[in-house]
Amino acid sequence: MNDVATKPAPGVAHAAPEPAAAQEIDGFQLVIDALKLNDIDTIFALPGIPITDLTRRMQKEGLRVLSFRHEQNAGYAASIAGFLTQKPGICLTVSAPGFLNGLTALAHATTNCFPMILISGSSEREVVDLQQGDYEEMDQLAIAKPLAKAAFRVLHAEDIGVGVARAIRAAVSGRPGGVYLDLPAKLLPQAMEVAAGKASLIKVVDAAPKQIPAPDAVQRALDLLKGAKKPLIILGKGAAYAQVDADIRALVEKTGIPYLPMSMAKGLLPDTHPQAASAARSFVLPEADVVMLIGARLNWLLSQGKGKTWGGATSKSWGAQRFIQVDISPQEADSNVRIEAPVVGDIGSCVKAMLAGIDASFAKPPAAWTDAIAERKAKNVAKMAETLGKNPSPMSFQSALNVVRDIVKANPDAMLVNEGANALDFTRSIVDMMKPRKRVDVGTWGIMGVGMGYCVGAAVVTGQQVIAIEGDSAFGFSGMETETICRYELPVCIVILNNNGVYRGDEKSYGSSTDPSPLVFVKDARYEKMMEAFGGVGRHVTTPAELRAAMEEAIRTRRPTLINAVIDEGGGTESGRITGLNPTAKKKA
Repeated sequence: MNDVATKPAPGVAHAAPEPAAAQEIDGFQLVIDALKLNDIDTIFALPGIPITDLTRRMQKEGLRVLSFRHEQNAGYAASIAGFLTQKPGICLTVSAPGFLNGLTALAHATTNCFPMILISGSSEREVVDLQQGDYEEMDQLAIAKPLAKAAFRVLHAEDIGVGVARAIRAAVSGRPGGVYLDLPAKLLPQAMEVAAGKASLIKVVDAAPKQIPAPDAVQRALDLLKGAKKPLIILGKGAAYAQVDADIRALVEKTGIPYLPMSMAKGLLPDTHPQAASAARSFVLPEADVVMLIGARLNWLLSQGKGKTWGGATSKSWGAQRFIQVDISPQEADSNVRIEAPVVGDIGSCVKAMLAGIDASFAKPPAAWTDAIAERKAKNVAKMAETLGKNPSPMSFQSALNVVRDIVKANPDAMLVNEGANALDFTRSIVDMMKPRKRVDVGTWGIMGVGMGYCVGAAVVTGQQVIAIEGDSAFGFSGMETETICRYELPVCIVILNNNGVYRGDEKSYGSSTDPSPLVFVKDARYEKMMEAFGGVGRHVTTPAELRAAMEEAIRTRRPTLINAVIDEGGGTESGRITGLNPTAKKKA
């Protein structure tokens, strides 16, 4: 090149070179990168403004985004994914109504100690605070706070990393729970320099640190057990969540103490284990003198530790039991009755410490206690076998669930989802679980509607066959998600125990009304056609043999299947086993 030609003319300065355009990263990408940095790879969502593009970009960036028909079901899927994986399940919703739809699932996660994060788009703060009437305007953070373990709002792109990190840590640390993360629409398109944006992201380190129990607390608990004549261990879903199955089994077997699993703790040890006391529940609770709760709370599911269930004279009286409680929350102790030996720490550390403290001086329970339980179990199991062996027409809950029992036993890796009133109670007592965290159900609140969301969440995070046992009423809360199940071709077999109504379908109208009873549905509804409408398999069955064939086919093919199992419409009871909570029933009593 000619040097002269490149020289500037005399008196003319060089023009400054154009600076290279600075590379930028926006809020959309920062949210995605923050989640991926923390090993979150699945999102349960219902897209819409202002998070539509976020879901598209998430999918493009390799996250699995499962789109639902109702936000509540997406939230339930996220909550059960959190329980099964110990990572926060992510539910993504639009603002205001979408956020509110997800809020029930968030509260459910908080109550049940499931790690979950509800992320919702929202209106801008300046519009909300002045109530200027924005599209779906709502102060979502204020509404979420009372129902969540923690709630955060991110206003600036450089704080996205902090917001996601704080949400993750809050969801899984200590007692897990639901967390709300508010992302105003204006946040997502905000841009910043790439290097600074990447540097602002946080990889959460040791999100759920171990909490070691105090040695004197452990010794106090062991001393109390040593002096027991009729000890009992109760395993709750907190024990199942901890994923320290081998140590829990070792503690149970080393002590020789009979144990009672709460519904989502079934399978921590096989339900057929010789120390299992489920078949003698009504005997062991009032008779036990020392009860050790591991990851279980003395709430309504255990009659608050009071009343005749526990040997008390009245509904408010305490029995003669002395309690040990193993829990990560010190506030849980003494919530209903006196806890003489609280052991505070994470379940894994507490169980290990107790195992280490058991020495040769620790004697197993007296034979009089264990033999009495075995005798009661044998009597009740024989009585149940007699009931299960019957083959009435139409099917009863028991004859239908006898088939389910066999199918689950033959497929121990399958996930069992269960909800309803009678459908829940009968399934819990009839269907044995052989492996931990294979049974998921309505949890602490006993709510219905979790079914189809749980099915999607469990199928996605485990990759296993899912078997859902649903009451026809319970199925109605989330039945449209059969389309979601078919869309993603998930291996879900839904069995609806159809008795034409809430509790039962033969109730007559009240007064002079020509309308059906409020508790009765359309007679002989053909629920299986819903699954057929979306390309799945529908089966209508009226006998145990037909039910068995349909379930075996569903598991063999792994196709989305709905089996409408017609049962006796007069076979149920109001509220299942919680009739006593009905004010009318109390008055009659």
